[in-house]
Parts: sequence; C-alpha cells; structure tokens
Amino acid sequence: MRTRTIWTTAGATLAVLAAAGLVTTALLGSDRTAAAPVTTPATAAPAVPHVDAAAVAKLPEAQYSAVIAGLMPFDRTVRSDTVFHLPADAPLFGAHRDRPVARLAAQDFLRQPTTVVGVERDGDWELVLTPARQQLPSAAGTTGAAAQTAAWVPVRALRETATPRSRIVISTTDQTVSVVNAAGTTLQRFDAGVGTADTPTPTDVTGYLEQRYVDPAQGTGDHPIQLTSLHSGAADEPYVGHDGGLIGLHWNATTSGTVSHGCVRLDADAVAAVNALPLGTLVTVE
Repeated sequence: MRTRTIWTTAGATLAVLAAAGLVTTALLGSDRTAAAPVTTPATAAPAVPHVDAAAVAKLPEAQYSAVIAGLMPFDRTVRSDTVFHLPADAPLFGAHRDRPVARLAAQDFLRQPTTVVGVERDGDWELVLTPARQQLPSAAGTTGAAAQTAAWVPVRALRETATPRSRIVISTTDQTVSVVNAAGTTLQRFDAGVGTADTPTPTDVTGYLEQRYVDPAQGTGDHPIQLTSLHSGAADEPYVGHDGGLIGLHWNATTSGTVSHGCVRLDADAVAAVNALPLGTLVTVE
C-alpha cells in the first residue's frame, strides 16, 4: 500500500496501506545476514548489561520500516501475551543478550505510546515481538524472509498495561478472519480477501495489532486501517510506497479470494470488529 509521510505537517496522519494490498520500505543496513532463530533458553538467564540513555539513543529504531539484522526471526504460533508500554526508549537484544542491537521508542510513528507485546519471561528478560524486519525477502533467497521478528528487553524497561482477552485468527485457506477468546471459542467470523500466489499473506506466524488510523485517501473510506507487526516474506515492496511490506487488515469492496498484495481485505462489519480490539491483540495467520 501507498504511504504518505506523517511528519510533513504537524498532526498529520501516516498513510500507509492502500486498498489494493500492502507496501514496503527498507531502512537498509550493511549487514543483512540471518540472525539465530528464537529458542527457549535452557540455562539460567544472562545478567542484563547496563546500557545508558545516551547509548540507547544511538541505536537504530526498530520501527515498522526498519531492517535490523540483529533481531530474531519469530515463527511460533502463540495464544497469549502480555502488553506493555515504555516509560523511555528501551534497548533490544538479540539471541545472545550480550549487547543491544536496536531500540524501541517510547512513542510510535503516530506519536502515541508504543504498544509492546511480550510472549515469554526469562528471569530479568522479556521476549517481545517487534515491528521491524530482520531481513528483506530479496536478501533471503528461496527460503524467504521472516514475517515477524522478536528481541529480548530488560523487564525493568517495561510497564505492564491492560492485556487483550481475545486474539485474531486469519485463515488463508478458508479466507476468513475470526475473533477468538482465551478459551479458544470463536466469537465472530468474517469473510476475507487474502494475498495472491505471488504476493501471499504470510502463514504459520503470529504478530500483533500495532496501530490503526483513518485515511480516506487510501481508498478505505472512514474505516480504520488496522496495521499489524507482520511483513511480507515474499517481496520487498509487493505494492508501492515506503512501509516495510506491512500486512494490514482494511476495508475493501472485494472481500473474498486471493486478491491482494498480502494484506487482508474486510467488509465494514469485520473492520469494526477488529477495531474494537485493543492494540497488542495477537494476530495469527494460518
């Protein structure tokens, strides 16, 4: 989807996803080698290194359009999370947790508190999902790039907030989007349009609702565009623009079939149901 930069005018809204699909950009680093996959620690958690505020400020920001090799690919399906906010920018650590590789900003690209989703606690560390890419599809070869990334954050840098009670499940086979509660009961189900064979919606992965906003210029009317932390694993820029290949859930007149550039197309009722869920809600694609 097409983007329109949010910082061109005070209070302007970032326009990212157009009704046709999804968009990409790359904050390219010189090192795009694959990082180690996420693994559950088998030994005692390492001590948290001291990183002062000045050092954190110099780290690359793990925002929606960034590509940061030190992040970890995350390909698990998880069903519960803990949601946090940040009192200040926080360092992100890779698999070895010996040095920071990036930072999460306390405010996101809409100048609102950054929603941080934790999926595992290990001593003084929390494993969180990040909104950035670890590698571009063009650099990943035939294996494809990870659609979701994760990193370790010191627990002391996090402030817990309300945790969602439901999650979203997207079925690319059935072409549906469901709202599922903690007990696994489907509360609502809607038809959905998904990615084509060339620009598929990534599957077997869990991300989260990162942010939302309204932008009629993108062809989605007054229906809020729902951004997830997931990215295209097949193409750097499946559509056009500068948004890191984000996968979004948004309104479109066509809500069935393999019709998009990776985003998920919904009718008005479905968008309203997703919009009623809090940021940080898990999004699993099957």
